[in-house]
Amino acid sequence: MSSNALTLTELLIRERPALLRRVQRILGGDSGAEDVIQAVWFKARGVDSSQGIDNPRAYLYRLAINLATDHGRESTRRNRLLAEHYLWQEDEQISTEEQVMAQDELQRVLDAASHLPEPTRTIFHLNRLQGLSQADIARRLGVSVTTVENHVRTALQRLAWARSGR
Repeated sequence: MSSNALTLTELLIRERPALLRRVQRILGGDSGAEDVIQAVWFKARGVDSSQGIDNPRAYLYRLAINLATDHGRESTRRNRLLAEHYLWQEDEQISTEEQVMAQDELQRVLDAASHLPEPTRTIFHLNRLQGLSQADIARRLGVSVTTVENHVRTALQRLAWARSGR
């Protein structure tokens, strides 16, 4: 075990009650707090000594806070997905009217997307469909990031109008 890992592990043993209380406050209760502390222990044991840690206590608390935040987000996401699964029963079906309305809405959005002016259409396609960052698009097209942001905003606004039937 590296010296950083040893220092952090020993500190975790001493600071465990305070860390546990901090994690519980972040998560809003005991649910998952022990799991987060266990994850902190695993992460602390894996820290190598290639770089020095100036303040091990701050490092340990930041690690615990980050892992607790991640745990809380994942728990929220999981609960939302479960709720959606159990609220939408298998025997429920979308009515024909709802299907027609959804198809009409989709067609309006697709038509609006195909009629976006250049370079708005290209920038929107690169950003939202190909997943390029705005900075990458700006470099590729030789424009500023602000210009890319404005074109994406314009495209989203026009598609939202089309979706709402305006």
